[in-house]
Amino acid sequence: MNNPVQTADIQELFARGAHYGYSRRRRHPSVNPHLYGFKNRTAIIELEKTLASLEQAENFLKTVGQTGRQIFFVGTKPEASQAVIAIGQKLNLPYVASRWIGGTLTNFSEIKKRLARFKQLKEQFASGELEVHTKQERALFGKEKARLERIFGTIADVAILPAALVVVDSAEEQIAVDEARTLGIPVVALAGTDCDIRLLDYPIVVNDSSLRTIEWMLDRLAKAYDWGRANPPVVAESLAEVKKEENKEKNDD
Repeated sequence: MNNPVQTADIQELFARGAHYGYSRRRRHPSVNPHLYGFKNRTAIIELEKTLASLEQAENFLKTVGQTGRQIFFVGTKPEASQAVIAIGQKLNLPYVASRWIGGTLTNFSEIKKRLARFKQLKEQFASGELEVHTKQERALFGKEKARLERIFGTIADVAILPAALVVVDSAEEQIAVDEARTLGIPVVALAGTDCDIRLLDYPIVVNDSSLRTIEWMLDRLAKAYDWGRANPPVVAESLAEVKKEENKEKNDD
């Protein structure tokens, strides 16, 4: 690989253990083209192909960011949850880092009702509106609010379905992936060698059980999306204004 930047990225991924897959027995056939081979019965991922897949996913997320629509970060296993929380909070985006609630996407109309109830309770507690109730009743409202916050707190501000999902370990998050596929929502996923990458729109075959790898990958994907948010496309009206100014300058000359 001649590109110095790509070479540095490959070296960084290698240092983070991104090239390690699972055993031959756990390997899913769909990842075969992304494997360099096996060493001591452990799959070795071809990092050049991993980086190429990452760049495709980055380009996609830049485009999504330019639309201004939200994306969901999803990663609930211990190796992923803290990284997902950090990225979600950094970008002020919805994320799921504990447990995916079935129907979060496919039954979104009902989920929105629960989110509205959570918002209502937060506002009522903040305004003191619930002070008219007895101590026991307030305690019950408090328990309801705490339960809703535990389940839905990280997606509380979601008003419409996301434009895409960014998933860590598509096999672990199969329910989320299936719901996205049902609704035609694109899925970007870090996928270990045990994942069926045919189910993914932008699979990135990589060690999805390495915290250091997950952090590096999510940071790259988040930066791509954030770049898109900061660089919206020039709309037709703006282009027309630019052309008008150019013509004016020519006439002035």
